[in-house]
Amino acid sequence: FGSDGSVHRLLLFPECVDIRKTGSGNSGSTNALRVLGVKAGLMTFAGDVLKCVLPILLVRQIFSGSDCLPLLAMYTGAGATLGHNYPFYLGFKGGKGIAVTAAVVMSAANPIMIPIGLAIFVAAVALTRYVSVGSLLVAWYIPFNTVIFHYHDEKFFHMVFISLLFTMFAYYQHRQNIVRLINGNENKLWKSKSEKEAGANE
Repeated sequence: FGSDGSVHRLLLFPECVDIRKTGSGNSGSTNALRVLGVKAGLMTFAGDVLKCVLPILLVRQIFSGSDCLPLLAMYTGAGATLGHNYPFYLGFKGGKGIAVTAAVVMSAANPIMIPIGLAIFVAAVALTRYVSVGSLLVAWYIPFNTVIFHYHDEKFFHMVFISLLFTMFAYYQHRQNIVRLINGNENKLWKSKSEKEAGANE
């Protein structure tokens, strides 16, 4: 209801909202969910996943049969993650890389790991109500997958190094969330009934 009509524009034309200037200021799917709702959050997540899945599938097609295919898929995913986190056309300010990391798991890791990783993420968020906690847990999923399924590969240590980069990217991008978690003031995905009542009485 500001004099510049910002709230009115947010209500009437949500598609015109720059989420980098609203909510947490992050351009990822979690902020899109909080600011613009479920549909926008899901669309953002889907776009983030596809920007990683499609290049990896293309690399798999081009280099089909290569002994280096798992490593090439990881490098492709790492490139997509860097582009997502630091897009030059947005002033190198992008998302936090969890959706594209999930895409790497879906397209470069062993398929059996996908439902397990999803279950871990959902359970962590459901129990804590912190998306960041679920994100920080699944950030270890690619290294874990590498150790479990590629320990016999001659490029194993190379693959472990690249897979750990995904974890480093995630923790660096979530550094402010980690500080807020430690201080107890991290944003929750939803509030409990008691928290709502306490907020209403303030």
